[in-house]
Amino acid sequence: MDATEKDGASVISTPAPGVDASYDETSISHLEGLEAVRKRPGMYIGDTDVTGLHKMVFEVLDNSIDEALAGHCKHIHVVLHPDDSISVEDDGRGIPTGTMEVEGKQVAAPVAIFTKLHVGGKFDNQAYKVSGGLHGVGVTVVNALSDWLVLEIWREGQAFTARFERGEVTEDLRVAGASDKRGTKVTFHADPLIYGTTKVDFETLGSRFRELSYLTEGVTITLTDLRLGAAPGAAAGAAPAAAKREQVFTGEGGVASFVGLLTAKRTKIGTLIELRAEVPFEFEGHDHELGVQVALQWTDAYHEHIHCYTNNIANRDGGTHLTGLRTALTRAVNSYATDNNLLKGHKSAVKGTLAGEDVREGLVAVIAVKHPDPKFNSQTKEKLVSSEVTALVQTAVSEGLSRHFEENPKDAKLIVDKALLAARARAAARKARETITRKGILDGLSLPGKLADCQAKNPEEAELFIVEGDSAGGSAKQGRDRRTQAILPLRGKILNVEKARIDKMLSSQEIITLITALGTGIGEDTYDVDKLRYHKIIIMTDADVDGSHIRTLLLTLFFRHFVDIIDRGYLYVAQPPLYKVKSGKREHYLKNDAALDDFIIDSAVEDVELQIGGVSVAPKVLSEIAHAGVRYGNSLEQLEREHRRPIIEALLEELEQRGRDKVEAALVDGDEAALAELGAAIVARALPRMPLTKIESGVARVAVTTEDGQQERAVIRLEILTDGVTVHEDLGLALLRASELRELTRIREELAARDTGKLELRRKGELIAEPARLLEVVDHVGEVGRSGLQIQRYKGLGEMNPDQLWETTMDPERRGLLQIKVADPDLADDVFTVLMGDDVAPRREFITENALNTRNLDV
Repeated sequence: MDATEKDGASVISTPAPGVDASYDETSISHLEGLEAVRKRPGMYIGDTDVTGLHKMVFEVLDNSIDEALAGHCKHIHVVLHPDDSISVEDDGRGIPTGTMEVEGKQVAAPVAIFTKLHVGGKFDNQAYKVSGGLHGVGVTVVNALSDWLVLEIWREGQAFTARFERGEVTEDLRVAGASDKRGTKVTFHADPLIYGTTKVDFETLGSRFRELSYLTEGVTITLTDLRLGAAPGAAAGAAPAAAKREQVFTGEGGVASFVGLLTAKRTKIGTLIELRAEVPFEFEGHDHELGVQVALQWTDAYHEHIHCYTNNIANRDGGTHLTGLRTALTRAVNSYATDNNLLKGHKSAVKGTLAGEDVREGLVAVIAVKHPDPKFNSQTKEKLVSSEVTALVQTAVSEGLSRHFEENPKDAKLIVDKALLAARARAAARKARETITRKGILDGLSLPGKLADCQAKNPEEAELFIVEGDSAGGSAKQGRDRRTQAILPLRGKILNVEKARIDKMLSSQEIITLITALGTGIGEDTYDVDKLRYHKIIIMTDADVDGSHIRTLLLTLFFRHFVDIIDRGYLYVAQPPLYKVKSGKREHYLKNDAALDDFIIDSAVEDVELQIGGVSVAPKVLSEIAHAGVRYGNSLEQLEREHRRPIIEALLEELEQRGRDKVEAALVDGDEAALAELGAAIVARALPRMPLTKIESGVARVAVTTEDGQQERAVIRLEILTDGVTVHEDLGLALLRASELRELTRIREELAARDTGKLELRRKGELIAEPARLLEVVDHVGEVGRSGLQIQRYKGLGEMNPDQLWETTMDPERRGLLQIKVADPDLADDVFTVLMGDDVAPRREFITENALNTRNLDV
């Protein structure tokens, strides 16, 4: 009991039954300043994985985009530095540098913006008519979640700078000098204490920047990656020019071009429709206009794909603008079809009209609205909730689409015919579902007989293994943990749903079995992801071509019909071992070739001694040398797909002798005399290593496609005659700047620094080899490491006993799982369309472009 004084009387308070007496006012915490952001980063930035890392870049970039929307910024440059820091620079007005009062103190405005929540210039619609940043939170959060951040401002003829560490000012705003530039640059490094990784993905950033360039007229966004080939520990921006990757996004053509890009590899139905409108409405007692841009393109696909944006912020979950668009589409198409008697004989539940999902089947669309004060569901702005937007968008789209249909009746007829086909398929699917439901299959009361269910009823504890074939399914059932692990074996390859509507899907017994096991139902009227019976769904297939195909078919099914399962992080791919290595009585399971190489080297280093110039090196150094040799061999193997090994080695030797910069300059300048002399030197080195071969070199100019179009570049052209067959090889900038060649050069330089004398390899004191160079050490180490080992390569899960399968692939304490995530939905949609769709030409093009990058193809 606690005794306190109240109004002169003694008050005795007794904790209520069941209440923890230790929970009192001392349990209440008050987090000051940015401490709350660091304590609960997910509230502000989303997940603290690579998704949240990208969100930090977008938050900074959005401020530059807002400057562009206001008409003050034309260029934005984002740079990924070798130390994983990121800089975002624009040529806007620059953050105001005067002081302002914050909490009773005069503080420089930029410092307040970066250290205080809810400080910004976007609250009164004066500096920015529309903007994506609304709450004064974005860059403040980025500062709080960075271990360091440097701010640079160019404004009014001066350059200013400030530095922060984990949200705290370490160098206050100061004048750095005079400058005629204008704009703002933010360079930050994500805090490794917050994020599991500090490496952003170039492709993911590029996808978002591409979107922004199409949505923001007149702005150019440049993304530069300086991380390629940079030396460890290099300072930001210190990578050589040849080691950068760069993309420039101009967004020419606006949202219509964006939709054209999204549908480039699909069969189109009708022409692309673009609608623009400024819809007046009243806001806070003043007259305003809602800017609406819509681009629509129907295709032969079976799924709708709609991108929603508010003030250029992507709204992943849609919102009121999406609702308005969908309503307008349904009404406009039905109105035209009814007025022109195109629905004769069509039956539906609503007086012979087309349902919304039928109208939208195959639609690819972008809707972008500009609102002076939009309301979102959270700081991450994934859903627009401004209620007035629905009616405004509906009005604009209905009028524009109706006008387009009247002016383009052929388009309208094609769209209505597509919707009618979709309606008939949906009716067939409904009948199939009703038939299945009457049999009690999809209601979850009658689970499939093939499913070996688990005892756990809590989805958070339950796992479902989708296993290829009955053989592997039998081993998995015997080896599993019956309490938490369910096993569902599938026979053969499931239907490719990319080529099938839902009515055909429901005729596939294997897919029905899987849907029943999941418990979610399928289709807009029955699907509910919250009914999912397992929160870990693990695809477990063989490590061969058939297994890869089955895995891809399953991923297609989940991406097209159960994407919520992927978004919630419930889908995984098992990582069974590729090798079993037996050494004496001990067995080791290794997941891939790299793990096998590591094991062999580590085994050999225990027994092998390397001497350089009569001096023994440490086992750790020998291990580093051997691993460098493995990396060298892998990179050389990649280049050997297009060039012969002796030629690559001759080029490397010439680069060492002449210097990379000199060779690159000759190629850039097209110095024919220097290139001819270099070609002759390469031939002289390579010819003795290539028996029965004649090589001649010359200089040629070839057309190459660059970001800016086609350009001519000089190359060294080798004409090789071997066994009566003549082939050509071109050595040019593309090869010189290839990451594999840079890696080969770096390894040769690293090993050359250590190669200071005669090399001897000894085992238990006995001389076993005298390599001519350190690169050859890996071959001898490999021979020693492999001796006495029995190496078995698994092709199928069925080759494993139940205890082996449990130990290597299913045991939660030891297994490795690959979580499936969609970093770029547009890119994923494009890949599934190309690889799994009906159109052969794009698939052939994809295979041709990527064939040389394939490794370990098991046919």
